[in-house]
Amino acid sequence: MATEERQNLGLLCFYPSRAMEARVLAALAAAGMDDLTPAQARIAARIGPDGTRLTDLAEQSLVTKQTAGHLVDQLERAGYVRRVPDPTDGRARLVRIDERGQQVVALARQVEAEVEAEWTAHLGPETTAQLRAALERLREVTDPYR
Repeated sequence: MATEERQNLGLLCFYPSRAMEARVLAALAAAGMDDLTPAQARIAARIGPDGTRLTDLAEQSLVTKQTAGHLVDQLERAGYVRRVPDPTDGRARLVRIDERGQQVVALARQVEAEVEAEWTAHLGPETTAQLRAALERLREVTDPYR
């Protein structure tokens, strides 16, 4: 019997992230928001509370500005986001979560809390707290947008 190769930490972080994303998207689809694609959701998840410039969304999502623009166009047509003038720069525009998008955010947060509760039940509160602390420390050196 062959032994399974030890997986790197990046993959071990990816699996639960993908599972969380799948649960959120399934709940959104069940609530009638089945027009949201994973790519659109990944862009929308990076929109800050006061709005975010398209160039920043592209950079944070590791996609071209054109790709980010196309995804934001789709989100805007579906009523999830809107573009507004940037109060700090009259030439720039911000992408903001719109009313329908606020419904998505609320449901996503609810599902995220449910999933985290399931993971805590599986791992135990102490291990979950240790995992969170370790991942928050790791974010210090891996997330330039924190």
